[in-house]
Amino acid sequence: MKHLKIPQERIGVLIGEGGETMREIEARAEVRLDIDSENGSVAVESVGDPVLGLKAPDVVRAIGRGFAPEDALELLDDEMMMFDVVDVGAVARNKTDLTRKKGRLIGEDGRTRELMEKLSGASVVIYGTTLGMIGTPREVDVARSAAEMLLDGAPHGAVYSFLEEKHTEMKRAGLEYHRFPGGDA
Repeated sequence: MKHLKIPQERIGVLIGEGGETMREIEARAEVRLDIDSENGSVAVESVGDPVLGLKAPDVVRAIGRGFAPEDALELLDDEMMMFDVVDVGAVARNKTDLTRKKGRLIGEDGRTRELMEKLSGASVVIYGTTLGMIGTPREVDVARSAAEMLLDGAPHGAVYSFLEEKHTEMKRAGLEYHRFPGGDA
């Protein structure tokens, strides 16, 4: 059994209307979820396929980090899919610095986050003090590298160039994006 804690305001999303999301996760991942809506703790117990059971905590974590349930459930659809988190709060010196760093990741009108998502192929969500990513290992690696460049103070233009270069490399290698079949975003 795996015990997790997610933000209390995300518990309703995890449960879903009438328990629909929770039941879908339980059925598809072959697990039983025990959710404590008072403190945000979630126990995940595998009751079927152990491989699926190992992915279920990442589905719960992804929902807790701001992903829509349908995006988080992609982790169960393909064994190549992974979930990763960059803790922006851990690299921020204070609250003002955290706000600035999140602003760099989001960009004007969300442009930077959108480009990171479009050119890496990974789903990218900024929630609370974290940046979450869902994609293939290659997609997540590219998105993580771009995020780390931005957090280290690299100019946006340099990061966009890096993303475009990686996008072209992945297209040349024939790697299809999980979200954009055919490789074009």
